[in-house]
Amino acid sequence: MKGTSGPTPVGVVVAVDPDRFTEAVEGLRRAGLTVTSEQRVLGTLSGTVAEDRIGALDAVDGVNFVDRERTARLPRPDSPIQ
Repeated sequence: MKGTSGPTPVGVVVAVDPDRFTEAVEGLRRAGLTVTSEQRVLGTLSGTVAEDRIGALDAVDGVNFVDRERTARLPRPDSPIQ
């Protein structure tokens, strides 16, 4: 039996107008964002969203930009490249 799975969630970082932080977060949640961290003082938050909903996040009032999270990997301490 095959199950239907939705789009894979992706991590995003969102910058919002700090003066409209609460309203922007509410709008982002309605647009499909699952908030994992809020940095109110910086005017940013992070969370996960279905990849096909990233454009909807960008359209929320008070949002300055939406960027995918990126992972940086450092070489092991005993690696010849440092």
